[in-house]
Amino acid sequence: MDAISRRHFLKTGTAAAGAAFLPGSGPALSAFAEQTAATRLLPFSYADVELLDGPMREQFRTNHAFFLALEDDRLLKPFRQKAGLPAPGEDMGGWYSFSPSFDPPKNLTGYIPGHSFGQYLSGLARAYAATGSQPTRAKVHRLVRGFAATVTEKFYAGYPLPAYTFDKINCGLIDAHQFAGDTSALAVLNHATDAVLPFLPPRALTRAEMQARPHPNIAFTWDEPYTLPENFYLAYQRGAGARYRLLAQRFLQNRDYFDPLAEGHNILNGLHAYSHVNALSSAFQCFQVDGSQKHLSAARNGFEFVETTQSFATGGWGPNETFSTPDSGKLGQSLTTTHASFETPCGAYGHFKIARSLLCVTGDSRYGDSMERVLYNTILGAKPLLEDGSSFYYSDYNMHGSKFYHQDKWPCCSGTFPQITADYGISSYLRSAHGIYVNLYVPSKVTWRQNGAHCTLTQRTSYPYVPTTSLELALDRAARFTVAVRIPAWAGDTTHVMVNGTRIPGDPSPGAFFAITREWRHGDRIEMEFAMPLQLQAVDAQHPKTVALTQGPLALFALGESLPSLSREQMLQARQSAAGSHLWLANSDAGKVPLMAFPDIQNERYQLYHSLA
Repeated sequence: MDAISRRHFLKTGTAAAGAAFLPGSGPALSAFAEQTAATRLLPFSYADVELLDGPMREQFRTNHAFFLALEDDRLLKPFRQKAGLPAPGEDMGGWYSFSPSFDPPKNLTGYIPGHSFGQYLSGLARAYAATGSQPTRAKVHRLVRGFAATVTEKFYAGYPLPAYTFDKINCGLIDAHQFAGDTSALAVLNHATDAVLPFLPPRALTRAEMQARPHPNIAFTWDEPYTLPENFYLAYQRGAGARYRLLAQRFLQNRDYFDPLAEGHNILNGLHAYSHVNALSSAFQCFQVDGSQKHLSAARNGFEFVETTQSFATGGWGPNETFSTPDSGKLGQSLTTTHASFETPCGAYGHFKIARSLLCVTGDSRYGDSMERVLYNTILGAKPLLEDGSSFYYSDYNMHGSKFYHQDKWPCCSGTFPQITADYGISSYLRSAHGIYVNLYVPSKVTWRQNGAHCTLTQRTSYPYVPTTSLELALDRAARFTVAVRIPAWAGDTTHVMVNGTRIPGDPSPGAFFAITREWRHGDRIEMEFAMPLQLQAVDAQHPKTVALTQGPLALFALGESLPSLSREQMLQARQSAAGSHLWLANSDAGKVPLMAFPDIQNERYQLYHSLA
């Protein structure tokens, strides 16, 4: 087993007295059809989970306020212009507005007008569902009405990426219906679908096949029809009509993607990274609606290949937005050839969606481990959106790295950013008929009913900077159920769980959910302490001496313009400057080297990977 695969191998254990282990499943990919899912989990609704004070809440609230304040006229302007309607308001600029300056690849101003409208609508609808903000609900309804008046085939005439933009519109409208109670949204969707259908291909063509189609006077015409099925299936499930199931089936990319993945063939090399991870959610929805085990296998195997052959120590993947040949050493090579290491808001959004879905179906805790890694090392460190549309796009793992905004205004990552931050709450907890599963250790509160009892679980923590968390239950009556807590695969041997101050016998098994089943009463408290070992992770098997330092879920970035060399021993002896500090220090031969996690880095130059002598 090579170093990269070993990083993802999950240990299992036997049950301790008073608790049960639900181990992550990890048999060979080809044997998936013979597996039996350990459990079936369900997400909570947005309103059930409240983020409490902390970085996730702050990032969500910042994005919510930002898009709530954007003027409706500006958001609707490109659609009104194409429909020949009055179009007041300032241009958004960047990719979002029509512009005579469009001259790819030199100038992408005016690239995909209106492309992210549906994502902004979706993010607002989810934010309303999470907060109950009436101004947000009113804005969602206004935008749906405003968009409805503009729907016309004219919009897609000469448009470079019809599938790409319509998929986002579909998502926004079904979310407006589902999460903001807009009763007109599905009718608007049907009208919008009629408008785009003449411009879609007959089936799910690859990017190369789309680029090769006749496109008069248009550049950059790759398009992504293979991402359409996810939201078509969701539209069908939410009541938009039977044709959406048929459309979803029509655009499944079976021949070129899902069929080989289902058979265990790693065909990611050369594919666009984010859109093909995003497409795994289409395969998952095919399983959900049509019961296709083949497509569930494709989703699981595809995610496994991303994790084991394409990922950095941060959980990010796809340098230059492209998957590379496994065992080629190209991940390591990218550390000196690009600053575009991971398409962060988009990639994190797609990663969270498919990992959360697979976690629900399998009960496999490694999907939670993966979400945690991407959370703390990528998206939680994204720079905030600016009023001019400046957006954080790439995380930079170059040997001379920094945080920077994308050169173009309002790119795609400006749309997925509000979506993923609105999803933080529903990613933190899951439930089953037997109880609740704690997936992420974040300051939060979740409320539900269990066996006739009204239950609230409040989590208080400074994790992962402090390796503990506290979960307190409030119940209106005693009830017997399960609270299952995720024990990360990296957890050390002294990791332990206590209930009301008494340590549960036996050590929790890393890489599994630790399930505590008992009669719970008001005021009961679960406390966890994690052993977070320092570890070195090679960037790939071809560069075994190019390593990143991690502690628990955190990748640690060395800060400075010109950094001294660190030996293996010096890195593994790095320590937090004080208990709970966000600063680590490593002793080099030339003095102390400061290290921080990605969310704490501002304008400093940094280095994630180090070359060992």
